Amino acid sequence: MKIGFIGLGIMGKPMAKNLLKAGYELSVYDLNQSAVDEVVASGAKALASAKDVAAASDVIITMLPNSPHVKQAVLGEGGVAEGARPGSILVDMSSISPIVSREVSAELAKKQVVMLDAPVSGGEPKAIDGTLAIMVGGPEEAFAKVEAMLKVMGGSVTLVGEIGSGNITKLANQIMVASNIAGMSEALVLATKANVDPEKVFRAIRGGLAGSTVLDAKAPLVLAGNFKPGFRIDLHIKDLQNVLDTAKSVGTPTPISEAAIGMMKSLSSEGKGSDDHGGLIQWYEKLANIEVRS
Repeated sequence: MKIGFIGLGIMGKPMAKNLLKAGYELSVYDLNQSAVDEVVASGAKALASAKDVAAASDVIITMLPNSPHVKQAVLGEGGVAEGARPGSILVDMSSISPIVSREVSAELAKKQVVMLDAPVSGGEPKAIDGTLAIMVGGPEEAFAKVEAMLKVMGGSVTLVGEIGSGNITKLANQIMVASNIAGMSEALVLATKANVDPEKVFRAIRGGLAGSTVLDAKAPLVLAGNFKPGFRIDLHIKDLQNVLDTAKSVGTPTPISEAAIGMMKSLSSEGKGSDDHGGLIQWYEKLANIEVRS
């Protein structure tokens, strides 16, 4: 199976490297030449466009920031649709609007190209060690063809429904992650302001009902004042905007998402949009006039 990979950012680059380690033949394309060079040094072949990558591949993976980037890379000039062969499969692992996933899939179907939407959760650490949670929408037959490949990059790979279902699931995931980070931030700022050691609070509660993967991943970084991005605040804003847009289209309430996106937008306006989303605690710290550090 020849694989094409388009989008070698924080997540895409280690994902591509894991495919190479597993022995897959990989062609790559990205606007960032240094990222391309790094993956080529690991065994990939660089091509000049998304169209060229698609033409050389049985399966094309896209891992891009947002809906417009996916539409441009797939349907735009020099894009995947121009090069993909009938019978090939596009696996879009970007986190985008499920409405756009369905639009792109419908256009590719005219060229006899099948699409799966397969966004991921876990951030850079899990992208590096190949243990991402991968949520897939699309035809079961196409999923069966790529499942083994996806398991190279993911610790869990789940087909959740038709095209667009993967991104609906990712939006649900992002609501819960934002809620967890906001709750953790509120709690640790409260503890610190009340003169209780926040690290001891973390250790005391992590084994109880309040414990979570988010808490274990983010609390140690927050306590160390480390906001190096594993998943940027600006990207979480993008996901929560997709939550709000999708919720509006189906008629569901989103008060928690609305609160979280407001906090994140405030931080982004202060130049903190490239911080890790665990940096949401800075919104609480500013209001409380205290820093949570161990």
